[in-house]
Amino acid sequence: MKLKLKYKWICRLLSVCVLSVALTGCAVPWPALDIQQTEESAETRKETEPESEELPSVPRTEETEKTTQARVNAAAVPSRYDYREHGRCPAAGSQGELGTCWAFATMIALESSLLPQESFDFSEDHISLQNSFGMSQDMGGDYTMSMAYLLAWQGPVLEEDDPYGDGESPDGLEPVKHVQEIQLLDNKDYAGIKQAVYFHGGVQTSLFTALEDESSQSEYYNEDTYSYYYTGNQISNHDIVIVGWDDSYSRENFNQDPGMDGAFLCMNSWGTEFGDGGLFYVSYADTNIGIHSLAYTGIAPPDNYENIYQADLCGWLGQLGYGDEEAYFANVYRARSDERIEAAGFYATGADTEYEVYVLRGAPENGKLVLNESVASGRFEQAGYYTVDLKRPVDVKSGERFAMAVRIRTPEAVHPVAIEYQDDSSEIMTYVDLSDGEGYISADGRNWANTEKEQDSNICLKAYTSAR
Repeated sequence: MKLKLKYKWICRLLSVCVLSVALTGCAVPWPALDIQQTEESAETRKETEPESEELPSVPRTEETEKTTQARVNAAAVPSRYDYREHGRCPAAGSQGELGTCWAFATMIALESSLLPQESFDFSEDHISLQNSFGMSQDMGGDYTMSMAYLLAWQGPVLEEDDPYGDGESPDGLEPVKHVQEIQLLDNKDYAGIKQAVYFHGGVQTSLFTALEDESSQSEYYNEDTYSYYYTGNQISNHDIVIVGWDDSYSRENFNQDPGMDGAFLCMNSWGTEFGDGGLFYVSYADTNIGIHSLAYTGIAPPDNYENIYQADLCGWLGQLGYGDEEAYFANVYRARSDERIEAAGFYATGADTEYEVYVLRGAPENGKLVLNESVASGRFEQAGYYTVDLKRPVDVKSGERFAMAVRIRTPEAVHPVAIEYQDDSSEIMTYVDLSDGEGYISADGRNWANTEKEQDSNICLKAYTSAR
């Protein structure tokens, strides 16, 4: 039986934070592009999202609604919460005239996730200059870039080692933390956002604003009450971080009546001169707040694992599959020394994703992978990136080829496997390196297709090891 292998570009844009230049490669619609057919796929295409005023999001199903409600019932949060009152609010920073709100939002969210136990000032310069996308700081960015940078262990580094605004970033800086888990929250899941803020850290999200800096004015922003409410159909263009909420925040505080009380407390990246020391309120009824949101839920010390094996430095840029909610995917690596494989890292591209992890020693050169008993299994409630510890670590010798493989099942998905892929027409995907990986995908776990050779893509699947 011939299988249909499909691409799907994802662009869950958190922001294109620019003053006058839009970020190329992160707006929909995209033109469809046919690529060469392979023996495995009679009808291989890169698929795109349809025209829409809103960007694509993780689909909600009846089951995800039930699990979300169960999560709310299991751990209720207060009707009002403010990071400033609990020692969890980082210092406000200023992006200046550069399009780096996405970088500031990422670092603010990270810093807040560690407070109050640990206090860090992470470098926005480093994430915006030392990522794998090769883009300048005035070109904007999005959260897929943040995820790729952090999950590749390219950062974060300290602000004192790479100060912001000088246009320079030293090479060779080592991360001071390892980010091992990032959860993507459901569209407008306010209960989930509050849970993440309360139990984990600031939630990175976005809104549309005509404001350009701390001195700007807008009909949607009330300077006296530091409150913002936008009700139009423009998509997000600016990243912020939710650091609290107030269910009783009066609707009368906004320039236009949102029709309901309640607002999120958010931190901006325009310094302390904006809002209330850098913070402001955004109405629950705002068009864009909470459509695309993520929380950094797994931040570890830099010695948690010694080595990382990966081929996806640009991270989750698309999805691959066989028109079915289940697929197998694998990456083959060569051990750099005598090591112990301790964990796998990969994306759940939708909610309630089930998985099984396999490790194959002595992986053959011909790509004919034979999977035996799984070494880990489970289910992810939210979409996102997860690190899975193996219940039985696997030892490999220096120079030995090994395969990390995963069977994944994502309800209602047709292309559940996260990939990075090369597209020279897109600035965000021009720098994808296909020479650093040996990835495979399969519908049944027996017949495998090489994704670099046949699909111009790398599989997003990492292996974590320690010396032995």
